[in-house]
Amino acid sequence: ASETELISGGSDKQLILWVWNGTGTWNNQHVKSIPLKGHTEAVCAVDAVCQSEEPDLNLLIASAASDSTVRIWSQRGSEAKCIEILQFGNGFAMDVSLSFLPGSNVPILACGGDDCKIYLFIHQNGQFQKTLILPGHEDWIRGIEWAVCGKELLLASCAQDCLIRIWKVRTKSKQLSGTEDDSIRLKETVFTIKDTDTTYAITLESVLAGHENWVYAVHWQPSFSKDGSMQQPMRILSASMDKTVIIWEPDKESGVWLEQASVRVGEVGGNTLGFFDCQFSPDGSMIIAHAFHGALHLWKQTTVNKKEWTPEVVISGHFNSVEDVKWDPEGEFIISVGSDQTTRLFAPWKRKQETEVTWHEIARPQVHGYDMRCLAIIGRFQFVSGADEKVLRVFRAPKNFIENFSNITGIPMEKLCSHQSSDLPEGATVPALGLSNKAVFEGDMPVQPAEDEETFNTISNQYPEIYFQPLILTEPPPEDHLLQNTLWPEIQKLYGHGYEIFCVACNNSSTVIASACKASKKEHAAVILWSTTSWKKLQSLSFHNLTVTQLAFSPNDEFLLAVSRDRNWSLWRKQDSSESGPAFGCCAYTDKNTAIHSRIIWSCDWTPDSKYFITGSRDKKIIMWGQCDLSIPPEGNMLDSVKPCSTVLDVGDAVTAVSISHVLAPNGRYVVAVGLENGKIILYAWKQSGQEPALTDWALCVEMDSSQSHALAVKRLCWRHHAGRAGHNDQNGSEWLQLASCGADHCVKIFNVNRFAL
Repeated sequence: ASETELISGGSDKQLILWVWNGTGTWNNQHVKSIPLKGHTEAVCAVDAVCQSEEPDLNLLIASAASDSTVRIWSQRGSEAKCIEILQFGNGFAMDVSLSFLPGSNVPILACGGDDCKIYLFIHQNGQFQKTLILPGHEDWIRGIEWAVCGKELLLASCAQDCLIRIWKVRTKSKQLSGTEDDSIRLKETVFTIKDTDTTYAITLESVLAGHENWVYAVHWQPSFSKDGSMQQPMRILSASMDKTVIIWEPDKESGVWLEQASVRVGEVGGNTLGFFDCQFSPDGSMIIAHAFHGALHLWKQTTVNKKEWTPEVVISGHFNSVEDVKWDPEGEFIISVGSDQTTRLFAPWKRKQETEVTWHEIARPQVHGYDMRCLAIIGRFQFVSGADEKVLRVFRAPKNFIENFSNITGIPMEKLCSHQSSDLPEGATVPALGLSNKAVFEGDMPVQPAEDEETFNTISNQYPEIYFQPLILTEPPPEDHLLQNTLWPEIQKLYGHGYEIFCVACNNSSTVIASACKASKKEHAAVILWSTTSWKKLQSLSFHNLTVTQLAFSPNDEFLLAVSRDRNWSLWRKQDSSESGPAFGCCAYTDKNTAIHSRIIWSCDWTPDSKYFITGSRDKKIIMWGQCDLSIPPEGNMLDSVKPCSTVLDVGDAVTAVSISHVLAPNGRYVVAVGLENGKIILYAWKQSGQEPALTDWALCVEMDSSQSHALAVKRLCWRHHAGRAGHNDQNGSEWLQLASCGADHCVKIFNVNRFAL
């Protein structure tokens, strides 16, 4: 029958049984959740079996947790209760698996412990009794799983001793002991079930040695129904810390489990740890594994050669809070940075002969050793990023990326390439002991030895200086390519800040970068301006007393706005441009007498005409300020002219991000996106109606529901500059605005917003 139930355990110390009503999709409307509370520590393993054929399915559930217990639960209808607790003293059960003894409906539970033993519990007299202990492993047992094979029961177990063991349970026929001959046979352990008076024998079937590091997971290929009976394929999948996943099969002739009859897939190089878990697809034609870095890996069996498995396109993304996201100036891709120490580039994949466009991660320009904090895009294919270090790093796209970007997005190469593309490096690599992405040019790449040449396995061959291999891609790259073949070379480091970088911005003509770092004193809170041509420091703008949280250049590049943890903002105006670059002077600000915000100001942005700017704060308020009048001479003070132009709007929760669209609503209002600490995103429209600010100037357009919003705080919002570009117009001629958002829930989201609905 179709599967309608899912059970999960989490670090919130509870299990949840999710029951789908069989209609629609797996979403909140059609799925009911039943919480199972009782464990006092995080749940680390869970398994369940159906006990009866009745309509109100009776589920038997086993769960293991860090509180040194295994709990047995029973579910009938819409209620579930704990029926038994198995104590493990000072040890832990690392994994659990449930099944039924061969030819009976007596439940058997296997628990793998941190004492290297497998415990078998059998349900007798209404409770689970410890019946057998299977020794053999020499380190913590990480995974166990039963499989029913005809009249036998097989148990696969894996451990940190790098080995996998397969055990067999079968019904033992009663025969007199005297008739036994002296032939060699496997040592077997015998036990009898009192209720049914049946004797069973358990033997060690095989020990599989092939992994070179801890084996974290072992799974059987799922059974399938054929001619009215369930068939169990003899295939095991294992995932290990040695960065490989192995499919094991017994030899066709001898029936012995061999690695030779198996397939090994995995990743080479990169800075990752190994695999944490793996699964077969229901029909066994695909395998999926996930690594310690949260990444999914997918392989598919080729139809021609069944021994060959090829990597497939799979969803990917950050595995920690996403701190900043920016659109490319042409609106063709987005770049995001996160606390998972990576910078990722997402773009739409246009398949040939297909209308559907899906977004994928197509490059990972920076894999760092510090948590990433902010980024700014400098023109086309160049960006600067800041992390929890004192240095800003500038990256430029290599030739290999631009070629692959053209192949995947369908944008012609002529449109992407400028005249200087001939001298671009092919790619980038991180030297063995380095932190910086070093450019790799065509002449640097190691020559691949010919097929017939004998290669000596020297240390230098095992650990090459350059891991980068130029690839020609027509689809998004798999995880192992993302890790080592899509890095961008670092072209500059900018030194000048005394503490960790907190925010960075670039002006619209891509000539000046402004940056600020964490600060608790005025001297460290200065904003530094840098030239993008000479990469020299142009100016230091000192005003704030605490960390500047966001910087924004006005669209006309005349102003620079800074907002700070000290609850004030400062406005800087371009005064004169020397050969080295423009100089800015402070022309307006708030202080403790004129400040309206009573808490940290997290975010700010400009209207497209550079007349007004918005500030959003933890005090739940957003305010429009203006007008920024260019008729006042550059040296003049604008303190009197820049004041609140709107009423103070309370949005209901702490404001963590604001962004104003570059395209106005059809009625001429500015479209403002507001991101909140609770993850919600709200769209407002604002227009000044009279001399005095009025609450009616604000109009609530869209309040996104919980399924669209983020689960945790919104970190950054960013509108795409263009509306209704090719591929985003629909038949009604409406224009679509696109909004990118990122949050502490590890997500990057892109919203299509119908301009005419605002």
